[in-house]
Amino acid sequence: MESNEWNHEKSYTSIATAGSPQELRAKRSDCQNVLLEQLNVIPIEEWMLRVNAMHDLIARAAVGIVEAQMKEAGYGPPPCAYSFIVFGSAGRQEATLWSDQDNGLIVEGEPDGEKKRYFAAFGSMLSDLLETTGYEKCEGRVMCSEPMWNMTLPEWKAQLESWKSQLEWEPIRYLIISSDMRHVAGNAQLSGEWKEAFYAGLSGNVKLQNAILRNTVRHKATLNLLGQVLTERFGDHAGGFDIKYGVYIPLVNSVRHLSLLYGVRMNSTLGRVKELQRLGEYPYLGEIGRSFLTALRMRVNTPYHMQDGLLSSSDYIAESELKNKQVMAELRESLLLVRRIHKALQRQLRSAERRQS
Repeated sequence: MESNEWNHEKSYTSIATAGSPQELRAKRSDCQNVLLEQLNVIPIEEWMLRVNAMHDLIARAAVGIVEAQMKEAGYGPPPCAYSFIVFGSAGRQEATLWSDQDNGLIVEGEPDGEKKRYFAAFGSMLSDLLETTGYEKCEGRVMCSEPMWNMTLPEWKAQLESWKSQLEWEPIRYLIISSDMRHVAGNAQLSGEWKEAFYAGLSGNVKLQNAILRNTVRHKATLNLLGQVLTERFGDHAGGFDIKYGVYIPLVNSVRHLSLLYGVRMNSTLGRVKELQRLGEYPYLGEIGRSFLTALRMRVNTPYHMQDGLLSSSDYIAESELKNKQVMAELRESLLLVRRIHKALQRQLRSAERRQS
């Protein structure tokens, strides 16, 4: 076994033994240093799997530490089973080394005062601990510390049904966020039941599918009429390009929409692409897969800052990097694909809305 492979396995094993937030933060720092050494050495798909395996191990260790802290604080053990779940890039196993929190809790059984008291404190403590460990709190407040994302299974089922029935921008946005849910710690059966509740009534629901498509086609312009890449004109990132919202997110959103339309239950974008290819349901899938890998590679190679052993990045490709002809050629090819897909989805939405009117 090569030394960096051995270090990789060793750093993973050490995460599970962390007994405090400070120790967990230090273990994360050690592990991500090993991962940074492997960046651009191993295939990007494999590297992303390793990064997200680290995040999962940290989350499981954090859950265990919080259970112990809750006992010390006088709350006792959990009053029932629960599941810690993740959304967003973590749900798709595409989180970077600087991704923030997107998570929630599913609590077993009917709601009552004891559960509400315990899991409100648990969720708040867990979110704080994850922040200490290096995961910034979500600006959109998709976190287990928030009542909307920390509920009993019956409450979750009612909320999912409510989001499906409203068809307005905000509830559909929450529903789309929920579609990336993945179980990480606790009782997997609760997560499985949650997943079944999510998909119930989705297939064949034309109005709901159109509402999801309406949210999907919102898109930041990235090419001008001549097909030239539009870089940032002002501010800290002037001359740079936002790879996250310019390429990565549009591809994620398009593939997610197709997956919901055709009943694909995979979580990762590449997994969804492969399953859609197997079903033979959509053109461009080979190109989408290649451009998505390009977007992943470019995103994790954006300039980052390290502070106290933890990383942060703006997800902007630097102006100097855009002067590299190969980088610019790959970026432009991906953006042309994004534009083609976006136009196709816009046509699909206009056609669907004409049929509804």
